[in-house]
Amino acid sequence: MKDMKKEAFIGFDVSKNLHAVAIAEGGRYGEVRGFGTISTTNEAVQKLLKKLATRFDHLHVCYEAGPTGYGLYRQVKALGFDCSVIAPSLTPVRPGDRVKTDRRDAERLARLLRAGELTPIWVPDETHEAIRDLVRARESAVRDKRQKRQMISSFLLRHGRIYQSPSPWTMRYRRWLQSQSFDHPAQQTALQEMVLAERHAGECVDRLTTSIEGIVPDWSLGPVVEALQALRGAALVGAVTFMAEIGDVRRFDHPRKLMAYLGLVPSEYSTGLTTRRGGITKAGNSRVRRALVEGAWTYRYPAKIGVQKLYILQKLSPEIQDIAWKAQSRLTARYRKLTQRGKKKTVITTAIARELSAFMCDIARKTMAAA
Repeated sequence: MKDMKKEAFIGFDVSKNLHAVAIAEGGRYGEVRGFGTISTTNEAVQKLLKKLATRFDHLHVCYEAGPTGYGLYRQVKALGFDCSVIAPSLTPVRPGDRVKTDRRDAERLARLLRAGELTPIWVPDETHEAIRDLVRARESAVRDKRQKRQMISSFLLRHGRIYQSPSPWTMRYRRWLQSQSFDHPAQQTALQEMVLAERHAGECVDRLTTSIEGIVPDWSLGPVVEALQALRGAALVGAVTFMAEIGDVRRFDHPRKLMAYLGLVPSEYSTGLTTRRGGITKAGNSRVRRALVEGAWTYRYPAKIGVQKLYILQKLSPEIQDIAWKAQSRLTARYRKLTQRGKKKTVITTAIARELSAFMCDIARKTMAAA
């Protein structure tokens, strides 16, 4: 019979300069104790694990996901030990526990890891993480560009300069913007600097988009990104965002689990004979959820294959084309049906986004299986 005392569960409370370490010995009543703190250098971590490996047959390491990234995970795996990166939002916390220290956090992780109560996250490889960083950098640039435009619009509104057209930020609008003049030089300078900042932000978005277009063909998930673009509302950036954030969709046993991971399922509070369902949970990955909702708005139009989408479909297999048309036919009809029932547009697009994620999951699975 296996001696459970030869197994150790190690919790790391990671930070920028120091790691707090705790050890839970195997067995239900195994001792849980703090080991102290170590430096975050690779040498210190390697020395600790090799020392513990002489006392235990099996080591299981865990730490919570955070700003320190996946360097510790990759180092522990390279040394030949088990390692899990834990989702902080799903880590059980005692309501009455009002004392929080690094040592207690590390002991809690070690204890819960031994009990099997922790939820690990999927860890991308280095290439996948690099592409995800690029996608997130573009998202930050888009947000910065939007903020710069809002600053200009607010500045003009304060001074009573209103552009009489429903389509701002066209070339015609920019010419109107340059024609604006103010009596005080300070205000003129402020406007010109804001316009210049907006232009630089737009150029940054364009550069990052071009970089994504150039890198995706050489990516292992590039064929999946191309296949996802067969769907309406899933252009290049949306498809790359989906795969960069989700990774291997095969880790979800059922599309409903993907929907729950994206926070697109209704919240619920039920007890006894009472059942209460509210809005979506908004748990999990907000970037993919936002991209899906943006794409879902396109299904308010009748089902139709446009010219640009036709060129994309011609490169794909008939199976993927059939799934894309099935998705478009179903989701456009569902949008009309929910509209006739008097549902709010925001509720409708969220429902469409939930089903759209299932179709994207199906296409990704089939493309990966064919690769």
